[in-house]
Amino acid sequence: MKRQIIVIDEEKCNGCGLCVSACHEGAIGLVDGKAKLLRDDYCDGLGNCLPVCPTGAITFEEREALPFDAAAVAEKTAPVKPAQPLPCGCPGTQAKSLKASDELSPAPCPVPTPSASRMATPSPSELMQWPVQLKLIPVRAPYLDGAELLIAADCAAYAHGAFHDKYMKNRVTVIGCPKLDAGDYTEKLTEILSNNNIRSVTIVRMEVPCCQGIASAAISALNNCGKKIPRQVITLSVRGEELE
Repeated sequence: MKRQIIVIDEEKCNGCGLCVSACHEGAIGLVDGKAKLLRDDYCDGLGNCLPVCPTGAITFEEREALPFDAAAVAEKTAPVKPAQPLPCGCPGTQAKSLKASDELSPAPCPVPTPSASRMATPSPSELMQWPVQLKLIPVRAPYLDGAELLIAADCAAYAHGAFHDKYMKNRVTVIGCPKLDAGDYTEKLTEILSNNNIRSVTIVRMEVPCCQGIASAAISALNNCGKKIPRQVITLSVRGEELE
């Protein structure tokens, strides 16, 4: 049948992944760093992806395409059956401060004892709270009040050898990956910034295009929260070098 459907200009696409998050039907995905229409029958032709594209790479065209398959989309996007609870409970229910002055309770799950060779002069952790994954952070956690906030891409700490000391020290850290996490971070980050006295925001992302999603969400949240909060964006190369 002939109907209205999206078309993506690869030359304009920067691989940010915002359209992937905006498409609730799962019709769009990232392939080799570029947004692709994966299935015609998943595209409803309503264009939720158009306004979020920062480069104008998405437009409409009318062409022969499979009809929109609402049943297949509903089956694909149906909630996943909850996994069996961990013996130690959900990490998000164990929110706590990890400041040096705290008396930490015993680990809720058994932790293997590392060999002596791997314990030689370990570097101290600068993590100030738990959890760290953005999806699990409570919006009004006590440790957010008066915090210097670090919003970091998952991979950044693996790329930079001194990540704890240089970026995490004296900051509350939240991490995420726009390519792997479902949904958009903007709404939750806006809630965090609006409901807490955040003193500054540092954003550390990787140079890869899909990592732009976490920076874009953080900047949108800063613009939407109604506050003037000092900010900086740091981009790391895959070798851990600061690019900007």
